Amino acid sequence: MNFDLSDEQTMLRDMLNRYLRERHDFESRQRHAHDDAELWTGLADLGILGAVLPEQAGGLGGGAVDTMLIMEALGEALVTAPYLESVVIGGGLLARFPTDATTALLTRIGSGEARLAATLDGDGMRADRRDGGYHLHGTARTVIHAPGASHMLIAARNSEGDRLIFLIEATTPGMVQHPYRLIDDRPAADLTIDCQLPAAALLASGDAACTAIAATEDAARAALCAEAVGVLRHMFNDTLAYARQRQQFGQPLARFQVLQHRMVDMYVALEQAISATYLATLNLHAAPADRARAVAAAKAMIGTSARFIGEQAVQLHGAMGMTEELAVGHYFKRATAIAQQMGSRDQHVRRYAAMPRMPA
Repeated sequence: MNFDLSDEQTMLRDMLNRYLRERHDFESRQRHAHDDAELWTGLADLGILGAVLPEQAGGLGGGAVDTMLIMEALGEALVTAPYLESVVIGGGLLARFPTDATTALLTRIGSGEARLAATLDGDGMRADRRDGGYHLHGTARTVIHAPGASHMLIAARNSEGDRLIFLIEATTPGMVQHPYRLIDDRPAADLTIDCQLPAAALLASGDAACTAIAATEDAARAALCAEAVGVLRHMFNDTLAYARQRQQFGQPLARFQVLQHRMVDMYVALEQAISATYLATLNLHAAPADRARAVAAAKAMIGTSARFIGEQAVQLHGAMGMTEELAVGHYFKRATAIAQQMGSRDQHVRRYAAMPRMPA
């Protein structure tokens, strides 16, 4: 496998990292914790929102590695704006079903005008044919970034058990949000839906919907792993810098051998997370079974590394590590949320174990 970045990818990574250092440091993030409009506009102006969207929609047509680089940078800067929901999930699904309407919406996503949220499991949602359209009804739990979204992608099942995907506006009559915030301060909502939709709201159904959902969810999991790498790297670097600066018994904490061993273990956990994420990213366009295997392994590894690095980072910072004023606690909360989102470590270990063994 080739792990070298192209010149364009290196420029993309460096440009985004520089922008976030200048415009979204920890103090700025805390001041604007519940208002990311300026940051979202800035990401659109930089071309970040359109970097992996199709060229037909005004995007740059980037691939999985570009998404990985962007998500890693967003994680390192603790950006909780809806890039995953709008671009990776929303943009990824819409690009699979090109029409004039989806292309127009993709263009609006790239310009920052539209934001998407998605609920794709479909277990609590039912869609029945009625009056030339669909009667969509049911509930959806923990729809991340539903508050503030302009459009929703909602999966449902019909009476035969087939999966369907609907694209609707967030202001559709009959959809009620019950908003709240998660432990990492991202907005989410439980949805109660009972609405009549036109036939044009149906994006996909049957096998096409199942295939699209499976591929999009694995792409989103790989993107979450990349974000986690950025989060974990920041926690490791912060902890290393603190141990070199903090004095105890007349010498820096970093001089104590037992703490040196602890930080080496953190570094190993970080490198394992990075390697697993690279493997998952490079397998996103492989056969579905190979893709699923690599993504499950990466998500399980991220769960292990996130807990270990986060716990060590907080402990090595002492009581300060739990304060709102210090960044490390906020990063640990984000790492914990990522570890649980779209399947926990244990769920993905079971998923991996149930897959056919790779040929020797």
